[in-house]
Parts: sequence; structure tokens; C-alpha cells
Amino acid sequence: MAARGGLFKRKVTSLLLQTRRDSQSGASTSSMAQEDEGLKGPQVVYENTYQLAPKDNQKFPTKKAEDILKNVFLTHLLDSKYNSDTCKNLTTQITETVKTQVKAELGNNNRFKVVVLVMIGANFGQGARVASRCLWYPQYDRFAQYEYHNESLFAVGIVYGVYYE
Repeated sequence: MAARGGLFKRKVTSLLLQTRRDSQSGASTSSMAQEDEGLKGPQVVYENTYQLAPKDNQKFPTKKAEDILKNVFLTHLLDSKYNSDTCKNLTTQITETVKTQVKAELGNNNRFKVVVLVMIGANFGQGARVASRCLWYPQYDRFAQYEYHNESLFAVGIVYGVYYE
């Protein structure tokens, strides 16, 4: 029985040591998680403004967006020839340039979602029509468009300014 009691004490002792190690590692993990939460700071909660319409000074600048489209098209496409490989990259570059310039024109405190579509195609004397559809609130939502043609290519750019609450 003495041998059996010694075995029982060893098992209990090893279990106690294991639970101490687990609790120590768990405490260090939870304290690290608490430190990480402390670094984030308090969570910012935004209140609803209940603003359902843009203010008069926050209307979408249709004329300025059209001028931006015209300037970007003329700087990127003037005297260029159509090539499907280069036009694919050029379309992406023009789209990003127009989007950043229109967003800069709107300023930081705006409530417009800016969507830019640019299409470039080969000009072989054919006719082409570009159409798009979306849900629209005509009192607040606006768009601007510009078309560019030369002997080799045509390009159409559309900028949508969709007001969101």
C-alpha cells in the first residue's frame, strides 16, 4: 500500500504542476491580449446624421468631372495608335487617374460614390454604342461623359457621382 500511495502522490503532484504551467501560460496569453486591446484604443462609434440629401455646396461637380475626363484623355491618348495590349493597361491607368482627380475635387467630406468607366476600342469606321444602367435618384445623382476619337482608336469615359446616405 505504501508503494501505491507513493504512486498516487506522484500523479497528483504531476497534475498540479501541469495545471500550474497551463494557468501560467494562459495568464501570459490573456495579459498579452489585454495589452493588444489597450494599444487599439477606444472604439469609435459614429452617430447617424440623418442627412438624406446633399447640401447645396456639396453637389456633384459635373462640369469639372467632364473637364478632368477631357484633360486625362488628351494627355494619355493624343497621337496614340490602337494596340490591344497597351490599351488594356492604358484603360486601367486612365480610370485610376480620373477617379483620384475627381475624388480630390470633391474633397474629404463628401457623400458621393464615384464610379468611373473607360472603354477604348479600335476605330475601323464602324459605329459603336456604349450604354449602362443603374438605379438612379435623378435629384442628387449625376454623371459626366467625354468621347475621344482619332484615326486609330475611340475612347469613351463616364464618371458617375452617386449620392449615398
